[in-house]
Amino acid sequence: MSRPLPDVCDGILIDADALVSRVQELGESIARDHAGEDLRLITILRGGLFFLSDVCRAVDMPLSLDFMAVSSYGPSATGSVRITKDLDDSIKGASVVVVEDIIDTGLTLHYVLEVLREREPASLEVCTFMDKDVRRIVDLPIKYRGFEVPDRFLVGYGLDLDGLYRNLPFVATLRDEVMF
Repeated sequence: MSRPLPDVCDGILIDADALVSRVQELGESIARDHAGEDLRLITILRGGLFFLSDVCRAVDMPLSLDFMAVSSYGPSATGSVRITKDLDDSIKGASVVVVEDIIDTGLTLHYVLEVLREREPASLEVCTFMDKDVRRIVDLPIKYRGFEVPDRFLVGYGLDLDGLYRNLPFVATLRDEVMF
C-alpha cells in the first residue's frame, strides 16, 4: 500500500523499498562488526526513533537501546547544545553506535559524541541514515552511512516540518515555496 505524496512535497527522494533494503544492509553490517560485543544503540530523539526502530530489528544479535534528547539554540554555527534527556544506562565498556536520522552541519552530533566519549565506552561509532555532507562544519567519524542526500529540506521517515510528516514511509523533498 502506497501513501500519497503530501502537497508540501515535490518528490520522493528515497522510496520505501530502497529505505527498507538499505536499513537491512546497515543492520547486517553492524551485527557483523560487533558480534559477541556488548552492543548499545543510542539515538537522539525524536527524528532518530524511526531509523533506530528499524535498524535494531535488522541487527541479529542481542543489543540494548537508549535515548538522548538535545536542544540547540543560538545561531547554527555558534549556538549551544544542551542535553534535555540523558541516557538511562551506563555505557562504560560497551560498544556504542549512535544511530542518527540525518547529519548536516554535524555540530549537535559532535557535542553528543564528546559527552559520550567521557563515559568510557569500549568503542563509539556513528550510523546515519542520511548524510547531508555539503553542509558539514565539523568532521565526524561516520562508520555506517545509508544515503548521501542533497542540500534540500526533507521530510518523512522521522524528518519533520513543524512536527508533521515524520510518519511518511519514504523521504520526500519539500517544495521550495513552502520554505519561504
